[in-house]
Formats: sequence, C-alpha cells, structure tokens
Amino acid sequence: MKHIPNLLTLANLFFGCCALLYTLAFDPITAAFFTLGSFLCDYADGMAARALNVSSPLGKELDSLADVVSFGVVPGAMLYNMLFMACCGGSVAMPGSPWHAVCTAALPAFILSASSGLRLGRFNLDTRQTSYFIGLSTPACTVFVLGLTLADLNGLFGISEWLHNPWLLYGLVAVLSVLLNSEIPMFGMKIKRFDLQSNLFNLAFLALFLVLLFFLKVLAFSVIIVVYILASILFKNKVVQG
Repeated sequence: MKHIPNLLTLANLFFGCCALLYTLAFDPITAAFFTLGSFLCDYADGMAARALNVSSPLGKELDSLADVVSFGVVPGAMLYNMLFMACCGGSVAMPGSPWHAVCTAALPAFILSASSGLRLGRFNLDTRQTSYFIGLSTPACTVFVLGLTLADLNGLFGISEWLHNPWLLYGLVAVLSVLLNSEIPMFGMKIKRFDLQSNLFNLAFLALFLVLLFFLKVLAFSVIIVVYILASILFKNKVVQG
C-alpha cells in the first residue's frame, strides 16, 4: 500500500512522456488526454500519500522529476509548436508529421521548460509551500498553455491570429517563466479533508470553470488560470492564512 503514491507518480511521468511524443507529432488532442492523465495522477499521488499517511524523500524527488517532464517539457513543446508555425510558417514540414526540421526561432519556447525545472527545484527546498504555492505551479502553467494550444487548433474567437505572432509568444514565455519563479502566494487548491466546508473554494472554482467551459469551450482552460492568478493576488491574505 505504501508504494501506491509512487506508482501514481510514475504513471504521471509515463503519461507525460506520451503527451510529449504526441505534441511533437502535432497531435494536440491526443496530447491533451495524456496531459489530463498526468494532471489526475499528480493530484492523486498527494491525496493517496495523505490518505495512507506515508511519505518519503524518494516520493518527493520522484514527484518533481515527473513534473519536470509532464509540466515542464510538455508545455515547452506545445509553445515550440506554436512558435514553429508562427516563425517557420509550416514550410519546413507539414503539421501531422512526427519528424520535421528544427525551427531555431522556436527554441526559446523551452526557456519555459528550464524555468519550470528551476521552480520545481526551489519548491523542494521551500518549507513555506505546504498549504499554498509561492509562484505559479507547473500544472497550472501547463493547463494555461494547453488551453491556448487547443483554442488555436479550433480557431476559437480568432485567437489564432494572435498566437501566430512570434513576439506575443516570446512575451508569453517570459511572463510565464517569471510567474513560475515569483514570490506571489497562490491558492494551493489541495484536497486535505473530504468534507464540504474545507472544499468550498475548490468547488466554487470548479463551478466557475464549468460555466467558462460552456461559453468559451477549450479556451476556458487558459482563462480559468488567469482568474486563478488574479484571485491569488487580490486575496493574498486569504491565501497565506489558508
């Protein structure tokens, strides 16, 4: 039983590797499902550890190593694909091909991956982040990038015109990298107890997401993260107090 949390963490890593493969193969839909698997496993391993009352230094290290791939390299690859289309215009290889020439102008997308690695390394050493996060979490960053990727694929609200501007994407990489390693306290969104009172905020946030999903479709993934960041800034005292 004590190995269940680590098995869930390894499942997170497995799904992350699969998401990376399909992202680089220009198949964002399949990549999204594998990313969802990573997200659920990342959430479940902590819940399982708390429910079983088990923890270990190995589990902590495995969690960060898995997250570097699932929520560091994968969103970097998603942004790389968007920059690839913006900078190289698809002239090097047609989307859908798993093998295409490298677009040098798109490589800065992986600055986000490096920043995610730094954020996760700092998280392991930071004793403050027990009930809340300091800086944007890597899963939240991935959800934001995934929303943009799917909205671009579906051409929602004319967003593709904006996302095909390489300077906007470079700016996005910079902003997300700064947020990941900022000192802004942000809601932890963790389920520590299975009772209504302690999970009211999480349920309200989920309800808001479902409403946004109805009106904004897949773009809701990105919008809900923006709302989350703004709420964390506006209610900083509540975040710290837990």
